[in-house]
Amino acid sequence: MPKIATKSGEQKTAEAEVEGFRAELGPFVVAAETTRMPMVFTDAQAPDNPIVFANDSFLSLTGYDRKEVLGQSFMFLMATGADPNALAGVAAEFESESESGSEIKCRRKDGSEFWAAFFVSPVRNEAGDVVQHFASFVDLSRHKREEAESAMLIDELNHRVKNTLATVQSIVWQALRTASVPDAVREAIESRLFALSRSHDVLTRENWKGARLHDLVNAAMEPFGTDRHAERVVVTGKNIRIPPKVTLALGIALHELATNAVKYGAFSNEAGSIRISWTIEPAPQGNRLILHWQEIDGPPVTTPARKGFGSRVLEGGLAHELEGTVHLDYPAHGVLCTINLPAPRGAHVG
Repeated sequence: MPKIATKSGEQKTAEAEVEGFRAELGPFVVAAETTRMPMVFTDAQAPDNPIVFANDSFLSLTGYDRKEVLGQSFMFLMATGADPNALAGVAAEFESESESGSEIKCRRKDGSEFWAAFFVSPVRNEAGDVVQHFASFVDLSRHKREEAESAMLIDELNHRVKNTLATVQSIVWQALRTASVPDAVREAIESRLFALSRSHDVLTRENWKGARLHDLVNAAMEPFGTDRHAERVVVTGKNIRIPPKVTLALGIALHELATNAVKYGAFSNEAGSIRISWTIEPAPQGNRLILHWQEIDGPPVTTPARKGFGSRVLEGGLAHELEGTVHLDYPAHGVLCTINLPAPRGAHVG
C-alpha cells in the first residue's frame, strides 16, 4: 500500500475548489459522487496530477479509503512494474484532449491488479485555463477474462485442427505409398493439404476473425520461391479483411494457379511474371470483390484440350465455396483468372 501523501497548501486549495463545486454545482457533484462509474478529479496545476476528489465507486473499485487517495499522484494507481510506455501514455492523456481514452493496468489496495479503460477531460476556469482534470474509469476485468478464455479456446482449437491436418497428411501419405500411386499424384494431394495448412496459419494469427488479403497472398505464394523472386510477382489492392471461409477457398485457388504457373506458365521460365490485383466494384445485388491473376512473359499459352483437376477445382468446387464465379482465360501472352465473389462487409468500392 502506498504511503499516504502529505498534502501541500496547493493541494488543499484544489480540494477546497472541489468543495466549491459542491456549493456552485451541487447536482453535478452529487451525480459524480453517486454514479456507478468510478471517477476522480486531479489538480492540473500541481506536479504529477494529485488526486483531489474520488467518488465512492472509485473507492469501491480500488479498495482504498478516501484519505489514502487524496493527495496521491494519479500514477500511484499504476500496477507495479508498469513499463515506461504505459506511464508515458497516461501522461499523454493528461496533456491532450483525446476522446478515445487508454487502457491501463491498475493496482488495488490489496495488491491485486486489474485492467481499466480511462478517459480524461480538462476542467477550465473562467479564463479558459485548465485547473483540474476529470478522469473516469471502466473496469475491464470481465472483458479481459473473457478475452483470455476466448484466446485459450482458439489455441486449443488450432492445436486440434493442426493435429487433424497432420493426421490426414500421414494417412494420405501411407495410403498412397502402399498403393504404389505415382509420385506426381502423391505430390499433388500433399501440396494441397499444405496449402490448406498455410491458410489455417494465417487465420490462426488473426484468431480466426478473418485474414488480410495481402497476408493470404504472401502465404500462398511463399512455397513457390516468391521471396527469392519478388520482382516477378506484383500484388496490388487494398489490404482488406476477408472472412475465414473465403480465406481457405482463396488459399486453395492461389495454390492451384501458382502450381500451374510453375509447371507450364510464367514461373516455368526465367522471364515470366505474375500480376495479382483486386478491386471492390458495385453491383445491383451488392458490392463484389474482383480478383485478377494475370501471367505475363511465360511460354505461349493455348487453351487446353481438356480441363485438368486444378481447373475443375477452381471453376467448380471453389466457385461454389466462394459463392461466386471463377473464370479462366488463355490468351497467348499468359493465363488470366478472374475470381468474382461477394465483397466482405465494410469493404468500400475502389
